[in-house]
Amino acid sequence: MFHKEGYKIISIAIVLFLGINIASYVSIQIDYWIIAIFIITLVFLILILQFFRNPKRTTTINDRTVVAPVDGKVVVIEEVFEKEYFKENRLQVSIFMSPINVHVTRHPINGQVKFSKYHPGKYLVAWHPKASEENERTTVVVKNNFIEVLYRQIAGALAKRIVNYATENETVTQGMDSGFIKFGSRVDVYLPIGTDIQVSLHQKVKGGESIIANV
Repeated sequence: MFHKEGYKIISIAIVLFLGINIASYVSIQIDYWIIAIFIITLVFLILILQFFRNPKRTTTINDRTVVAPVDGKVVVIEEVFEKEYFKENRLQVSIFMSPINVHVTRHPINGQVKFSKYHPGKYLVAWHPKASEENERTTVVVKNNFIEVLYRQIAGALAKRIVNYATENETVTQGMDSGFIKFGSRVDVYLPIGTDIQVSLHQKVKGGESIIANV
């Protein structure tokens, strides 16, 4: 199963794969060159397909848990000042996605979208300290009866497009598809001070399934 954001790119990749290999078979007389071109283009096609995969995830719905919004590795757990929306100290949990991770973004909690904003910006590497403030990004805040969570999609050096489906005042379901980031990035989650964090640094998590905090 592939994400809808990849349909156009996948179609182009398949057409290029077929076109290049047909052209090489017709015009090139040296067998090992034909084989080499086939292998290179096949690897490229497989990379495109795996990047846009959208595996089914089973989310255990619970208003008192916060699930990982994306697949990846936890790279930051620290108290920071969140200045865009809360304007107070929060616990930040950052998840870094490599190009081989699933890049679907999912809502970490049930609730109502209170804030959703896109910010144009730079394309610093995702782990750069200023990436969360200077890179292209989107900020989404969801609130329910137990917790209000802000999560921020951040473009990386390779990511050239962030897709955000969250609209203000809509009601969303935990684990539901909320966006997509193309080609390498990270997501920061901001939680209230005192939240019971359930992950550790360098831990790998699965979007929509791994619990990162209890309320």
